Parts: sequence; C-alpha cells; structure tokens
Amino acid sequence: MGRIIAFREALREAMSEEMRRDERVLLMGEEVAEYNGAYKVSQGMLAEFGPKRIIDTPIAELGFAAIAVGAAQNGLRPIVEFMTWNFAVLPLDQILNTASKMMAMSGGQVGCPIVFRGPNGSAGQLGAQHSTAFESYLANIPGIKVISPSTPYDAKGLMKAAIRDDNPVMFMESEVMYGDKGEVPEEEYLIEIGKADIKRAGTDVTIVSYNKMVKVALGAADELAKEGISAEVIDLRSIRPLDWHTMVESVKKTNRMVIVEEQWPMCSVSSEIAYRIQKEAFDYLDAPILRITSADAPMHYAPNLAALAIPDVPRTVKLVKDVLYMKK
Repeated sequence: MGRIIAFREALREAMSEEMRRDERVLLMGEEVAEYNGAYKVSQGMLAEFGPKRIIDTPIAELGFAAIAVGAAQNGLRPIVEFMTWNFAVLPLDQILNTASKMMAMSGGQVGCPIVFRGPNGSAGQLGAQHSTAFESYLANIPGIKVISPSTPYDAKGLMKAAIRDDNPVMFMESEVMYGDKGEVPEEEYLIEIGKADIKRAGTDVTIVSYNKMVKVALGAADELAKEGISAEVIDLRSIRPLDWHTMVESVKKTNRMVIVEEQWPMCSVSSEIAYRIQKEAFDYLDAPILRITSADAPMHYAPNLAALAIPDVPRTVKLVKDVLYMKK
C-alpha cells in the first residue's frame, strides 16, 4: 500500500505542482486565499504563491469568471473555484458564450486554457438551490471538456491534465468526497482526459457511473457478488469526451448494462449513453439498457426525501436483477 491522502489534498497537490511548474497558472475564487478555501482545498497555497496567484474574489461569479476568461485568452492559465457549481449558473454566459466558442469564432487564433472547478450535486441537507448535478448541462456544450472523478488518485491525475489542456475544462467535484482517502503516488503522473476506468471487472452485467455514484455502483456490485452475480463497474471519469470504446467492449462481454447517475432523467448523461450503446452494440445486448437517476424534481431539504431522490445500493441491486430477468 502506497501513500494515502484525502481527496482535497490530491486536488491541492495537483494545483500546487502545476503552479510550481508553470508561472502562468493561478487560482481565483471566493475564500480561496485568506480562508484557505471554503472546503480547505487551497489550504496553504496563499502562503506559498502569494496574493497575485491565489486571489480572493468578491461574491460575483459572473464578474470573476469573466476576468479569468479574459486572462486565459491573453496567455495565463487560470483555475476558477466556484463554491458550488450551483452558483456557476451565473457565469454560464462566460462559459457557454465566450470560453467554449472563442477558438472557433477566432479561427483558431484565440484559445481559452482555463479550469473551472468546485463541488457539484447533492451534499445532504442543502436544499434545492444547492443540490443540482450539472454534468449533463455542461456536457451539452461543444468546445469544452467535462471531468467528474470519484477517487483522490483520479482527481489528482485528471486535475493536472486539465490544467495543461488548451481547452476550457469543467472539473466536477463533490462536497461529500473531499474527506475521502485513497492511494496517491508521490511521483508525478497524469491521467488522459476521456479515458474511463474499470473499477471492478465482471462478466454478468456492466454498471456505468461517475463521481460519487461510483460508490453506489461498487456497493451494489458487492451485494450482487454475495448472490453469485459478477458486475463490471465502469467509472467514466470524463463526461465529455465519453469513452465509448470501454463501454462497448464491456457490453460485448456482459451483454447487459445499467447506468447509475445523479442527473435528472431528462436529457441526462445516461440518455446519451443508452442511445449510443444501442446504436453501436445492439447485437450484443440481451436486455434493454436500464438506468437509475435522481428523482425528476427539485431536491427536498428533508433527509428522508433527499435519500429517496438519489440512487442507492438497494434500488441499484434491484435494477441489475431486472436487467438479468431474475425472479423477484
């Protein structure tokens, strides 16, 4: 067993290493400097890099996102932290209308190497306005990349790749995962954006997931294994681009697929996957692709209703048994 660190430490290491490597990299956002970050991801970075590169901003997401986009178009490589992606609805104009389109609109003359990052999705009793998962929203935009990792190892390798990427990258974290611990090597490594990871090999059914729902997928696989069912768990890690090859090859082996995600069901990531897999691997499917998503409703504050709204292990296990045509 190698070195074990927390998810927030993995992100901090990635950003700090890239800032030491490249003086054009900077971090800006609400409370990232003096307060060491709302979730302590940037703890100690102000002391090392100073206020010109670790920049506290006003509570004005549209304003500081616009400043960062302008900086990226003029040769810097900003990292922008949103206290939650729910607040990034405000600077969507800069993400959608400027960052994603400038390379095309300028005929390749003006790029926008920028990373927007922060927590995404539900994190307990935070109410409807702080609990939306935004992967499917953002993945709908050509010209950007969307990353949604589930482990400290993946978070560090993908964050370093995102900072070095010449395209705008949306980096989706989870408030409830910042304290998760995992093995992260001390030596430098990068993970290629757009490559899924098989977190658990299996032969009977493919379970596809990403971000914190990977825990649900793996928990379901553990329960299914007790009944002799071998589930393969694919962690997408990247939502745009999607790793179709890994999913298709898995379905060729298992002949069945279940998708677990935190999006609302309409126009979700699972919608796109289900369409593409039936198009590319129809002859290998022995059952319709099934999925479990968040409830098609705003998130409630009450903990019992919040628990009902988000996918869990028992309902995922039931869905897998349905796709396997097992008797109830």
